[in-house]
Amino acid sequence: MKRSGKVVLVLSGALAAGGLAGCDSSYDFPPPQVSADNTYTNNYYVRGVGYYHAPYRGWYPYPYNYYLPGQGYYHGGNWTSEPHPSTVAASQPTTESVHSANNKGSAAARSGSISRRGFGSSSHSTSS
Repeated sequence: MKRSGKVVLVLSGALAAGGLAGCDSSYDFPPPQVSADNTYTNNYYVRGVGYYHAPYRGWYPYPYNYYLPGQGYYHGGNWTSEPHPSTVAASQPTTESVHSANNKGSAAARSGSISRRGFGSSSHSTSS
């Protein structure tokens, strides 16, 4: 496979200029923090925490009304055969959901389940 000289130069230049923060696995990202004082829009995403479902005032692993064949539509922690209709576009989370979200985000950061690997497998050689 032929590699582009431009890509090599761009990466070399970035590394020479002090490195890429996203590629340094020792960089310690602060855990995500959410607040009961903030208003979040429906499907607002927080890495390590999930998607905010405004009608349910909490965070969940899938977007609001996410559809998965064989499961149905996901909203508020449940799968149903029909999407959940709602006019709530934004809301403030409950204190309990904030506490749970901040604990989940902190645990994810401590366990390393938050990806800190830069370019992933796209930077690995797959020569044949």
